[in-house]
This record gives sequence, C-alpha cells and structure tokens, in this order.
Amino acid sequence: MATDRGLLVCVGDLVEDVVVWAAETARVGTDNVARVCRARGGAAANVAAFAASSGTPVRFVGRVGADLVGEALIRGLAAAGVDAKVQKQGRTGTIVILVDPQGERTMYPDRAAAAELADVPDGWLSGAGAVHLSAYSLAGPSLSVLRRASQLARSDGAVLTVDASSVALIEAIGPARFRDLIRSLRPTYLFANGVEADAGSLRDLATSGTTVVVKNGVEPTELHFDGMLSATVPVPPASDVRDTTGAGDAFAAGFLTAVLDDADAVAAVAAGHTLAQRVLAEPGAALSPKTEMNGATGD
Repeated sequence: MATDRGLLVCVGDLVEDVVVWAAETARVGTDNVARVCRARGGAAANVAAFAASSGTPVRFVGRVGADLVGEALIRGLAAAGVDAKVQKQGRTGTIVILVDPQGERTMYPDRAAAAELADVPDGWLSGAGAVHLSAYSLAGPSLSVLRRASQLARSDGAVLTVDASSVALIEAIGPARFRDLIRSLRPTYLFANGVEADAGSLRDLATSGTTVVVKNGVEPTELHFDGMLSATVPVPPASDVRDTTGAGDAFAAGFLTAVLDDADAVAAVAAGHTLAQRVLAEPGAALSPKTEMNGATGD
C-alpha cells in the first residue's frame, strides 16, 4: 500500500468516560457534591480526535461493544473527522474518573470490548506516515495487533510512537517484561510521564534506538536518546488547571501532528505542550477554545 505521509493511524481503546468532578474532599459513607459528565474516552481515540482537530488526516483502529454506547462513540469520532475502523462485539468499555478539587485523577477502568481487539486487517494499519500505539493493548489478544502495526510501520517507513499509559499497567505486566515488550515494538518515540518512566526504568530504552520523551507536569519535558538526556523543553505555565484527564493524549497528538509536518523532536514537544494546555479546564478529554488558555502541560 502506498504511504500517505500525512496520515496518522492510532490503535487502542475507545470507551465511555464518566468524569466526576468532586466539589470537596470525599466524605466516605455519605453524599458528595459533584458535577458528572459523560464523554468519549480511551487514550488512542483521544489522540485521534485531538490530532484531527488540527487538520491531520487520522484513522482510528479499535473495538467497542455491539450496543448503543459503542455506536454513539463511533459517530462522535466520525464527527470529529476521524476515519473510525472499529470492531463491534460484546459490551463497550467504561472508565469512571474521579477528579478532586485540585485536579488530581483516580480512575476505575473497565475496558470490556476494547481489551479484546484482534484479527485486524492489514489495510486498517498500513499506509501511514505515523502510527501511534497505546500500551494498554500490550496485554491480552491485542498484543498481536500492536506487533503487526509495528511491522507495517517499519515497512512503510512510518514514525512509530507508543504511550506507556499507566503505572498500574507497568506494575501488572512487570517492569522488565514491559520494557521487553516496548523494545520489541521498536518505537521511534516512547511517551511516558515521570512516574511511569521511574516505575518501568523506561529511560533505559533510549539505548535501543528509541527516543524516550518523559513528561514531568509543570517541570521541563525530557528527551532521552542514545543512552543520555539529550534535551529538555520547558513547559509554559498554565493559568487554569481543573482536570488533567486527556492532557497526555493531547500532548501526543500535538507532537505527532508536528512530526508529520517535519518538525524535529524539540519543536514537536513544544507543539505537544501547546495542545495539551487546551484540555486542562474541561471535564475529561475535551478541548477548550484556543483563546481561553495561555499555558501548557504534558503530563
């Protein structure tokens, strides 16, 4: 298949997020005042939608349930400008996200159908200029899909990125095996926040031809390559932080959009910061209008 240098393919989860904004510190055993919002979720689907908002041609590959929620999520991706290649079987996954008044998140994922992605046609995965994989799919039958996506990306000469996704995931798989699985995919870039990088010793992967991008909240983002820290990129201050849900996905989308426009890694990180700023004031993985934010973060 001919490669479209402008096409981004994202492989991973599409789920429903139930975001609970707590108005006060939780009181156990009684009512707590909150704002509740339902939204599209799933790290890879978020990256796809955010990148499409910047005008990048995007294809999403994943699985939802054969139910009304799944159909609505697919329609939402299509409305966002994403070419959604989605299997339908079982029940659609849900993540409950509790956000405290300081913006810190606690998540309760039930990935359901998203965790069973398998037997994906090569035509869904190939022909891209960049391919983005979510590490959530390293476990279970979806691992074979990620491996095939990696093979096709290398064959197409595409940039390949992987998001480490979760400390809990790294601990469940085991840090050593997690590193081995990432190394076997041979990504061009690996995204991780500082806690994930420490938990999995992920900076070590910078010795295997991968650039490891470590996000540190408001502190500078690190670029590790060839076994060493090769650059740091400052994070502009954020003026209004209420919910960091989706900020890392927006960072990945901004980074990938810039890479597809031939930006170098430092410029791509800066672009990631710029897009990440726009999710910090909204419930869940939703973008604020550009004029409402003037800071950035990429955690």
